[in-house]
Amino acid sequence: MSRIALITADAELYERAGLLCRTLGLQEDVALYFARLSQAPELAQSLQHEEVEVIVVRGGLGILVKKAPIKIPIVEIDVTGQDLARIFLEAKAITGLERPRAAFVAFDNMAVDVEVIAQLANVDVVIHRLESDEDIPPVVGEVARLDYDVLLGGTRTVEIAKGLGMKSVLLRSGELSIKSALLEARKIAQGRQIEKENAEKFKTLIDCSFEGIISIDQERKIRLVNPAAAQLLELSPKDCQGSPLGELIDLPEIGECLQTGREIQGQVIRWKNLWISLNIGPIVVEHGTIGAFLTFQEISRIQEAEAMIRTEVLVRKFAAKYSLLDIVGQSPQIVEARRIAAAIASTDATLLIHGESGTGKELFAQGIHNLSPRKEGPFVAINCAALPPNLLESELFGYVEGAFTGALKKGKPGLFEMAHRGTLFLDEISEMDKYGQSRLLRALQEKQIMRLGGDKYIPVDVRVIAASNRNLVELVESGAFRQDIYYRLKVLVLNLPPLRRRTGDIARLAAEFLQRHQKTYKKTIELTREAYAELARHPWPGNVRELSHFIERLVVTARERSITGETIRNFIEDREYDQSPPAIPAPAPAPDSSQEARIVSALQETGCNMTKTAEALGISRPTLYRKLKHFDIKLTSTVVKSATPGAPARE
Repeated sequence: MSRIALITADAELYERAGLLCRTLGLQEDVALYFARLSQAPELAQSLQHEEVEVIVVRGGLGILVKKAPIKIPIVEIDVTGQDLARIFLEAKAITGLERPRAAFVAFDNMAVDVEVIAQLANVDVVIHRLESDEDIPPVVGEVARLDYDVLLGGTRTVEIAKGLGMKSVLLRSGELSIKSALLEARKIAQGRQIEKENAEKFKTLIDCSFEGIISIDQERKIRLVNPAAAQLLELSPKDCQGSPLGELIDLPEIGECLQTGREIQGQVIRWKNLWISLNIGPIVVEHGTIGAFLTFQEISRIQEAEAMIRTEVLVRKFAAKYSLLDIVGQSPQIVEARRIAAAIASTDATLLIHGESGTGKELFAQGIHNLSPRKEGPFVAINCAALPPNLLESELFGYVEGAFTGALKKGKPGLFEMAHRGTLFLDEISEMDKYGQSRLLRALQEKQIMRLGGDKYIPVDVRVIAASNRNLVELVESGAFRQDIYYRLKVLVLNLPPLRRRTGDIARLAAEFLQRHQKTYKKTIELTREAYAELARHPWPGNVRELSHFIERLVVTARERSITGETIRNFIEDREYDQSPPAIPAPAPAPDSSQEARIVSALQETGCNMTKTAEALGISRPTLYRKLKHFDIKLTSTVVKSATPGAPARE
């Protein structure tokens, strides 16, 4: 479809414009239309629905088209001084008079500088102005009754004059004026095309926005409603177009925005049953506010978007590495534990994992997470015994700026927020203090948390998996653990068997750890059948963790390539391969000595180094501290004493 339309009632202009379009290379851009004056307005109106960007007209036809309800630009072919000089010379030639009397019958846009040019051409001219095409016949008739030598005018004027036997000259447009009009029309068409493209981009941006957008003018009347706003507010864009904003929603702040140009952001309003976040921004043109944009979004959608962002960012940092398939063992006990864990994974209920230290509670928790619908979310773990109560609270729930001395300037999100849409693993939950338990209970019940020093609740979507190696029932009975939090955690329960009860799994685990540690330390050793049998006879109070550490020490320190049962016994008793002399002289405990004696012996041999003692015993530091408390073993810089009734002090 051509972008430019030239409408004329002049056959000569029609032909000349066609030739010029071919000369200028505009034949694809310009469509020529021949129409009478009375037909031109209707034709122009029909063209604006056919992607025509510009209409080119001349003279009276141009005035008639301009009066029609048309929204596209109109370019007129101007009547130049050259065109007027030509028509006056022709008038003198056709009359044969040196100074003829001429009647110039034309619309206002054709009668520019007529008197000046006529005087220069030595022609006496009288202008008879037209206002519409209906004026042409009576005006020409009146001119015919007057004493004029010649009539000058447009196509229809000249036709009527000739019919009345009058001498007449047609006002023609020169090539320069036609060319100028066509080139100007091309520029306007190009500009409108760019404007349309930008407008379409803007419309697409507005229509595709997830935010609801409403535009109003200075009188607060609605001018634009995008689909998101229409859907959220249950509006019909056509029905509310031009309606006052106050009929839709009462916003007193809109007046301040329109008057002062001040932006209003983050306002929360109630709309029917929805809570909406609203922003108001002024539309400023040349330092004047002509309207405003309202952007708003349902708060629940903002929370969902925030959750998605948090999950996307944090899931890369907090990821569960292990699955249930990584849990080694084929004993009936561990097979049943894996079966229960797989069944639990599909639910979203709170889970309590119970088992002795080193039985793989976190490994099971990671496996359950990776088999659950939350597997794409973060897996966040924390040991409740590893942090003092006040620090544990800030780690779990986060804090706001200035909550305490040393707090980060911008505050810090807690692990509950970081675990949003994922799993939070609370290991050794029994060590959490009463206040922390009460805050945890509220978070589990209400699904929302409040940062330290904060004054607002933050909704969280977290599955909590708690673990304990202590008997929580006994702790509840003794008052050390809150009963309500215990039953809130004990929705689902998974009991993990100790290694000593997992028939046949010790050898499998030992072989797995041997292969893993050999690869790490680039050493090659092998265990004989008797060595595996000896490992299976040991009770392993530290369970799988102790066995893993034992095999690691074996790989690092063993001299032989082939490890026998005797080597295993000696290694367990710390006789042959322990080369470090004891820091405090003491008789070595018998192989069947009590656990208390083993702890005291290890403390003496390591010089009361807690890290080395825990490693020697195959347990964690928090577990070692609990055992010291359990056996009431007191430490000083030089003396290790046992306060167990009936036990002698050791120095």
